[in-house]
Amino acid sequence: MDFDDVPVKKDSPLTAVEREDLSTVSAEELEDRVERLLAEVDRTHKEIKAKKASRAAADAFFKP
Repeated sequence: MDFDDVPVKKDSPLTAVEREDLSTVSAEELEDRVERLLAEVDRTHKEIKAKKASRAAADAFFKP
C-alpha cells in the first residue's frame, strides 16, 4: 500500500475558525466577526428548518 493512496482527513472550516488566535485582532474586528458569525448561525438555522420541512413533507407523502 502506497501512502499517497491513504485518504487524509481534513479539518472542517469551522475547526480552523475555532483555532484562530484572536489575541491579535482588534475589538472592532472582533465585533464585526461576531456579527458575521451570528448571520451565519441564522442562515444555518434557516437551512435546518427547510431541510426538516422537506423531510416532513416526504415522510407525509410516503407514509401509508
